[in-house]
Amino acid sequence: MKPVIYQHERLEHGPLLAVANLPDSECVALNITIPAGSRDETHVPEGMAHFLEHMVFKGTARRSARELSLAIENAGGQINACTSEDQTVYEGRGEAELLPLLIDVIGDMVWHAGFPEAEIEVEREVIGEEITMYRESPSDHIGDMISAALWAGHPLGHAISGSHESIARINRETLRSFRDRHHFHEDVVIAVAGPFDLETVRRELLPHLPGRVTPAQPIQKFYPNGKGRHVTEKRDTEQLQLALAWHTCGRHDEDRHALRLLSMILGESATSRLFIELREERGLCYQISSDVTLFDDTGAFEISAGLDPQGRDEALACIHRELHGLAKHGPQTGELERAKRLMIAQSKLGFETTSAHAAWAGECLMDFGRIPLPIEWRERIAQVTDADVQGIADQLIHQSPAMAEIS
Repeated sequence: MKPVIYQHERLEHGPLLAVANLPDSECVALNITIPAGSRDETHVPEGMAHFLEHMVFKGTARRSARELSLAIENAGGQINACTSEDQTVYEGRGEAELLPLLIDVIGDMVWHAGFPEAEIEVEREVIGEEITMYRESPSDHIGDMISAALWAGHPLGHAISGSHESIARINRETLRSFRDRHHFHEDVVIAVAGPFDLETVRRELLPHLPGRVTPAQPIQKFYPNGKGRHVTEKRDTEQLQLALAWHTCGRHDEDRHALRLLSMILGESATSRLFIELREERGLCYQISSDVTLFDDTGAFEISAGLDPQGRDEALACIHRELHGLAKHGPQTGELERAKRLMIAQSKLGFETTSAHAAWAGECLMDFGRIPLPIEWRERIAQVTDADVQGIADQLIHQSPAMAEIS
């Protein structure tokens, strides 16, 4: 199999282009990544970025909502989208011959959505049901609660879907304004993965690009403001949902590699410390996990679990004991090497699809201004030492974590 070739450039009077040339692939993936999400909702109703993501699928001057979907699915392709705190991604995939169609349809949606009034009202109901669904699921709602506790007073703490009250204030003009402010940025990234070189993709793209781009806008940075908040919610439930979160470095800090390995050691596998101690040894929970989220200027390390309420104090003591143990003694013999092998294997498995290569190329170009080979990232993981992981754990234990509970 021929190796992947990553290329990128800034298009003239346009956004950034990233191409992952996979000579042996029969498929194509196209991502258009907008550098805006819920953290950009400083003067607009919460949930605006997510509502806009939904409305982009509801028709343009050239196509109705149904025609947008049929154009792709009649050709055997798929289109989708997702919104996070700092990005909105519109994606399409299919056989390699679909590249011109994907560019035409997704570009039409992203830059020429019409926002029909009737569709806005329908989608308001749909998103309202989505909000209700997540709120009524404690294991999902705990994520919104811990975000609100950790990022208190900052848009990073907003629920990405917003609330019933906030989406009621969204209308055609606010949608259009938010779209015009963010979808035409010069740091929008178009990423394509498939059997195409940069020149071929550029040639297909140019007729579909917007006629204007605007300068990138600075983000509202987050600055930790002391002790973490503790939020609780009472429900008629037999299980306690518990989450803890700590502030961390951002995606540009070299410590991020050690942080990810700390998370792997603590709660991301069947041999992780928390899984063995709380589930296997003590039977306190069915599910416990840890995770890392990184942004440009900051980040978060989170631990979440579903517990018998009577085991709450014991579980919290175990979590803090394992974290303090890593801060005092570092990883046990062989523990870090196992975590590295797991993380590197997951990385290799993840690159088995064109979609993964498009996501890697687009996200790296947006976040770092270049597209490193995946092996470069794996080499950095391999270089992390026991002392690096111990140092990250030591940083965390000197914070008072945010905490959220549903019981």
